[in-house]
Amino acid sequence: MNRFVKAIIDFSFFLDESKRYNSVKNFFKRLLEDQNYRYGKYFNYLMIFLIISSVIIIIDEVKHPIEGWLIFYDLYVVTGFFIVEYILRFWVYNDIHKIIIEEFQESVFLERKFNFFNVAKKIISKKVEYITSPLAIIDIFAILPSFRELRILRIFVLFRAFKLLRYSHQITYFLKVFSSKKSELLTIVLLFFFVVFLSGVSIYVFEEHINPHINTIYDAFYWAFITITSVGYGDIVPISSEGRSVAAIIILVGLGLVAFATSVIVSAFNEENEELKLQKIKSKIERFSAYYLLCGYSHLAELLSARLKNNGDNFLIIDNDIQKVYEARAAGYLAIKADASSKNVLMDLQVKSKALAVITLAQDDIQNIFISLSVRSISKDILLISRMRNKNSYKKLKLAGVDKIISASNTASMLVSTLVDKPLATEAINSILSGKRHARCEQIEIFKDSSIIGKSVKDLDITSYKLILLGVSRQKEDKKREFIFNPKDEFVFMEGDILVVLGYSISISNFKNIIEKRSLKHARKKQ
Repeated sequence: MNRFVKAIIDFSFFLDESKRYNSVKNFFKRLLEDQNYRYGKYFNYLMIFLIISSVIIIIDEVKHPIEGWLIFYDLYVVTGFFIVEYILRFWVYNDIHKIIIEEFQESVFLERKFNFFNVAKKIISKKVEYITSPLAIIDIFAILPSFRELRILRIFVLFRAFKLLRYSHQITYFLKVFSSKKSELLTIVLLFFFVVFLSGVSIYVFEEHINPHINTIYDAFYWAFITITSVGYGDIVPISSEGRSVAAIIILVGLGLVAFATSVIVSAFNEENEELKLQKIKSKIERFSAYYLLCGYSHLAELLSARLKNNGDNFLIIDNDIQKVYEARAAGYLAIKADASSKNVLMDLQVKSKALAVITLAQDDIQNIFISLSVRSISKDILLISRMRNKNSYKKLKLAGVDKIISASNTASMLVSTLVDKPLATEAINSILSGKRHARCEQIEIFKDSSIIGKSVKDLDITSYKLILLGVSRQKEDKKREFIFNPKDEFVFMEGDILVVLGYSISISNFKNIIEKRSLKHARKKQ
């Protein structure tokens, strides 16, 4: 291996390990391609403004001389943005260093010589793939109208208008729908032109000598085209019986083709509808500061969703069964059809940065295990709660990284046994957990700058708020939490503690509001 090739391989590994390089490239990739990225939206608005303003300038220049500053703006500002954007898209389209690393690792594993020419071929092939893509061709042609010395290049102003396709999500979605059914639509178009050709030739043979309006084959094709599309201007009308028969046949064929094309397009929109809803939900999640992710819309998920909705918490339901998704949406919940065990889906939903907890409530333990593994591959810190149907799955769920395991059968059996022995206590607990009579069990976290920090249980005097302090959850040095039941009067509250209180809804809300106001005052005094 010569020095040049070795230097390229070393540099590729350097880029792969460079956090700054990958961060910068990921920023520009999201800026240019991610529709839900906040800065990406601003960039799209800027590009739309530049495109529209440049098209107006070039159109106005056809009949009126334009001022020098407008020429400068169009030639240097607009064109400069277009060129930089094209270069950036060319750069982020793929990772050259990853192709080199992949080839190097393969050569080491197979104990063969590193083939630099094969790598160069793959790199060039990928870049040519981008250059020849329709949107890239539009981008490069959109730059040409700026060269005013060659007036013929101004015809490419149309490509600046076409460039809007990249920044209009609605038009992009419309084109995507058509693209998904391109084979069916191509079949319809070919059949359409075949019928036009056949009927045009037929009407020309039957009517050319007797119909004064059909003098050339072009007239015959024109008549066939407007007849099959049901336009029928009436400027050309068949006279002979044979010609009228041809007209009747192609009218019926035209109606059939229109019906067929309509059904294909409607089917395409229905299929892409879920993708559109997914994009809308991603936009909503972008606006969420935090949310709960419920995987699987089972009966437990239905009960939990109602509770979360009553509490005003943000949550999302994800299920692979479209019927379950429809049920969740009918109940007024945010739900999407997707595979919750897919790492890409979880990353798109920003689980790592925004999910307060992931609750896996699928009917199958195996599915819950796979979802848990995918969640843990993204983040080790997210609170992960899972349902368990079979007690043999307990160890597997724990190995998958589940923090809390729920067993509906165990809970039910414990409740029944308690109900037999202590019916009144069970009724009281049920009233609290179900929120009946406005009794609630709530947890309140102590954040930074809270006025509670440093105060003892005695100083807080929580009973004056008509609340009962059941206990406090505190994080230990190993980052695991311990629950301190009924803490003593000398117990001092710290940042990060979670208070578990019992009381009426109005008392809990009042306590939270008072603590929040005091905390804000405390924070202002510290500044």
